[in-house]
Amino acid sequence: MLHSGGTPSNRKTLRTLFLPTVLPSTVTSDMSPSQNKLLTYRRSKEQQEMLNQLLPLIILSFQNNYLFMKKCVQSNPVVPIQQQCLKSVLSLVPQSLMEGKDRELLVEKLLGEIIKDFEKSMNRCVVRSVLIKPDVKGLEYEEEAPLPLLPLGLDFSRPWHKSFIQAKNRILSKLHILHPTMKTLLDFGYSAFSTFLIVDFSSFRLKGPINCESLKTDVSLCCSKAEEKILHTWYQRVISLFTQKEALNGINLDQVDSFYSCVATLMINQLKEFLRRNVEAFVKLFDPEDRSHLPLFKMELILDEKKMEFYPSLQDLEEAILFVVNRIGQTLQNVQTVHSWLAGDTTCLDTALPAHIVSWATSTLKSSIKDNLEGPKEYFENYVEKYGWLVDGTAQARIERFEAEQHSFGEYTTFIDEFFTLEKEILSLPEMAYFPMISLNCEDLKQGLASSANTFAKMLMDRIVANYREENEKICREFETIKERALKVPETTEEMMETIAYIKEVKIKGVQDLLLRIKEYCWQMNYFLDVFLFAPEDIALNATVVQWPTKMNPIFDEHDNMIEESKRKGEQELIQKSEKLVVELEKLARSVTEFEEYSELDCMQQYVADVRALQKRIQEADETVAHINKEETLFKWKLSDFPLLSNLKVDIEPYQKLFQLILKWQQTQKRWMDGAFLELNGEVMEAEIDDFSREIYKMSKLFQQKQKKIQQELKKTQRRTVEEKKGEEIKANPTLTMCSSVLEQIKGFKVKIKWQGLLIFNAKEQILN
Repeated sequence: MLHSGGTPSNRKTLRTLFLPTVLPSTVTSDMSPSQNKLLTYRRSKEQQEMLNQLLPLIILSFQNNYLFMKKCVQSNPVVPIQQQCLKSVLSLVPQSLMEGKDRELLVEKLLGEIIKDFEKSMNRCVVRSVLIKPDVKGLEYEEEAPLPLLPLGLDFSRPWHKSFIQAKNRILSKLHILHPTMKTLLDFGYSAFSTFLIVDFSSFRLKGPINCESLKTDVSLCCSKAEEKILHTWYQRVISLFTQKEALNGINLDQVDSFYSCVATLMINQLKEFLRRNVEAFVKLFDPEDRSHLPLFKMELILDEKKMEFYPSLQDLEEAILFVVNRIGQTLQNVQTVHSWLAGDTTCLDTALPAHIVSWATSTLKSSIKDNLEGPKEYFENYVEKYGWLVDGTAQARIERFEAEQHSFGEYTTFIDEFFTLEKEILSLPEMAYFPMISLNCEDLKQGLASSANTFAKMLMDRIVANYREENEKICREFETIKERALKVPETTEEMMETIAYIKEVKIKGVQDLLLRIKEYCWQMNYFLDVFLFAPEDIALNATVVQWPTKMNPIFDEHDNMIEESKRKGEQELIQKSEKLVVELEKLARSVTEFEEYSELDCMQQYVADVRALQKRIQEADETVAHINKEETLFKWKLSDFPLLSNLKVDIEPYQKLFQLILKWQQTQKRWMDGAFLELNGEVMEAEIDDFSREIYKMSKLFQQKQKKIQQELKKTQRRTVEEKKGEEIKANPTLTMCSSVLEQIKGFKVKIKWQGLLIFNAKEQILN
């Protein structure tokens, strides 16, 4: 298969290896044509069978020979690429693209790729030039890429170079970011912000557990100090840079505003990037794959008002962590632009963190907080599941239900041991629980739960003795109540009658019930004397209970004597009270009669006060009558009647209405006369005057009828002399005279109002015009 130069060798195939079947001439001459044909067929069939057996072996031999020779060719050393070629390639690269440490590493990497591609191409070329792949099955995938062709017909001219130079010059004149001052500004920002962090997040974990308020305070203080430091270093350098004349070299006057706008944009980008990097550094502390840098927060499990909870709450913890992001975002928000500083303006840079950064940080932190709080929550839920029933009312309900079911003493002691065992279990729990982000102190919760268990145990322990003591005290109180009620001097007749009925009920039923209860608890006392050590006060209480039945008979005797004396005294006081009331009613009648002489309109305020005072005295008398009738009912006497009191109520009512009506008229008249002139309404005033006139007229008619009625009654009695009758007819009634005077005043005022109404209307018309 190997050949030298370009001379091809004779290629062997299956057709050349197996020649056509040919019989000897001696054999064929003695056979007929049909026999020759049959023999030829049989011979070809045998050869075909032999070929089918040898074909796989032949193909496998071709494959192995080709692969072996290809491996031998590829293992031969290849002439390496010359260093001069590599230098020629590097000479075509501009020197500015090769400066810097990172660029040197990139060049070395690219040269390595060139050497590798060169060796691979040489190997492929040698294989294709030395070997020819046979056309057999199994070598389909041994394809070799074609040899590289010479770059024929390529155009290496540079028609774009001129347009490139023009674009470059235009960029230099328009794109201010390429100005040398901008490079200096970038260097200032890089030196100030590249390694500086507002808050030293790496120290959070080293400080140990911290509480939320301390975190807020520390972060706020660090942000304030960092902002002050940046404003006194970086910002001062920036201002110093732009106060130099060289800062605006090459900038036309019409480009100054756009130049400073570019400066502001660059500063904004630097500050935003600085804040973004700080936020990302803080968020990185909460990386779920690396919890070694998580800040450690100090939290407690507490029992507050019978409720187990975290302190501070989980919401407060989340707010404290998110506060760091918000506080960093509030830093450097009042930095003046260079242009405004130079011009004496107050315009500031818009350095607020982008919304998507804040949203990303908030969502990432919330997700991490949620994951890191799973452990503390599970630990807390374990407490709630095991011991929550001590403080959620379940234990209290069990005890109340237990006491309501009247259990035996042995069942009480079993229940008490359950609470004492629970108390020991709670106190044996660890004081602290540590999680990746939380240092959880459980001492307050432990003490609270243990105290609750101990309280319930003592509650049950004291209950069987307390019940016994409470019942004894209750028996003594009931006896004391009976004694106090029996020996108390009644202050009123009603109280005396209630006391008589009460003592009667006590003698029949109350004392008998108490004796039965004393007998039962005497049996309980005998039991406690064997199993319980009574305190001195309990012993004294037991003795008092036993002695009470012997004290009650003398108390009842003393009560009977006291009631008889109180009844006699109450009857005498009732008689005196009735006589005193009659005298008081006669005085009130004379006072009502005096109202007939009231006629001075200027004293109307005093008249109204006198009527009210007299009505109050009548009301007091009415209450006295009710009290007298009540006591008479208690003594089972006939009820007294005081008709004079009813007459007084009827007689005083007209005077009260009249005096109040006249006083109201006087006050209304004064308000109209002394008030604002333009605020008066003639129609309303006229309507009110008609109402006053109508009411006064009604009262006048009422007093006229009353006077006529009195005169008729006096004539019937025939107790007056003829001279007295004549004097009465001549003498005018002061009340009627007063009514007439008021009606005349109203009438005159009404006429006056009509003229005033016209004046008011004219005045308003003039004002409107």
